[in-house]
Amino acid sequence: MVKKVLLIGIGVSEKTLTAQALDAIENAEMFFGAPRMLEPVAIKGKPALPIYEAEKIRECVETEDKKNFVVFLSGDTGFYSGANALVKALYPFEVEVLPGVSSLSYFFSRLKRPWQHAALISAHGKEVSIVDAVRRNKETFVLTGRNTNELATRLCEAGFEDLMATLGENLGGIQEKITAMPVKDLKDYSASSLCVLLIDNPLPDKRVRTGIDDAEFIRGNAPMTKAPVRAQILSQLHISPEDVCYDVGAGTGSVSVEMALSAYEGRVYAIEQKEDAFDLIEKNIRSFHLGNVTCIKGSAPHALKDLPAPDCVFIGGCSGKMDDTFSLLLQKNRNVRIVLTTIALESLSEALDAFKRHGLSAEILQLASSRAKEAGSMHLMIADNPIYILSAGGKDE
Repeated sequence: MVKKVLLIGIGVSEKTLTAQALDAIENAEMFFGAPRMLEPVAIKGKPALPIYEAEKIRECVETEDKKNFVVFLSGDTGFYSGANALVKALYPFEVEVLPGVSSLSYFFSRLKRPWQHAALISAHGKEVSIVDAVRRNKETFVLTGRNTNELATRLCEAGFEDLMATLGENLGGIQEKITAMPVKDLKDYSASSLCVLLIDNPLPDKRVRTGIDDAEFIRGNAPMTKAPVRAQILSQLHISPEDVCYDVGAGTGSVSVEMALSAYEGRVYAIEQKEDAFDLIEKNIRSFHLGNVTCIKGSAPHALKDLPAPDCVFIGGCSGKMDDTFSLLLQKNRNVRIVLTTIALESLSEALDAFKRHGLSAEILQLASSRAKEAGSMHLMIADNPIYILSAGGKDE
């Protein structure tokens, strides 16, 4: 007997079931799904089990003396659905997937707006970078996963408190509610556990910027890597969008900011031990509307021990513990990309020795930049301190 399992997306409610899905339900002999999906569907006294775990469903299909099974899934089977895991788990049974109306398409239809340009993210059971999605897109649609207040708080911390949010609760049901409000009001709003969120940003910024003008940063008294040097550092780091990056001795956080703009789907850890500099980093992160930077108070290597393995590391200062810092970084990821800057010849010698002791062949670059400064009717070139940039490691080495 060939057993067949149909994975049916029920849409936002039983009212949005397709005609094809209704025919399949009529012919099915047994049903699976979360309780809230089984209850409203008329299954005419046929057996139904309130389970949705892929392996448990497979076990039942194997043992039951029946031919046609249906698994109900919320929304659409192709939009953050459990359908993919079920397709794999149910092999080699015959499986057919029937899509439903997603909360995305239903919600935008209620707003009378198209959705093809919206960024789509899900906060169900995982950390998401909602701030960076909002910063980069005019429209960001979120499956909130009962995290509505937390997501709003993150947006407010990043300086997006005045953007407009539209919340869709209990879509397709008798308690459906659609509400628009500023993000700052969403922090304390008591939302339904079944809700979606749309954030509108009229001034998105998708630029991946390097060598940002020094004047755009909040300076204070902390040391800051100048724009020409920063541009060269970022070019040497070879950052991919999903990378984990460390900025060791972050100062004002100028390198952290540019790392975060490049690793917009990843995470940047800004490590700084000085209190005044640490506060500046947080201010600059908010100024650039970044949600993927974590500030760590401390110094290397101790402050790095509990962090996830890095792909790229910039070392602007590690308090004389360069060798121990290298050992820890390479223990976490043998292929980590390390870029280091130094001005003093003594520090250059120490850095070269550290690279060599750990089997890394460092590329050495000296950068000497000058800027024009007005002097009456003339312009004079004013030189910055020459700086050494050392780099080694990475996926291709």
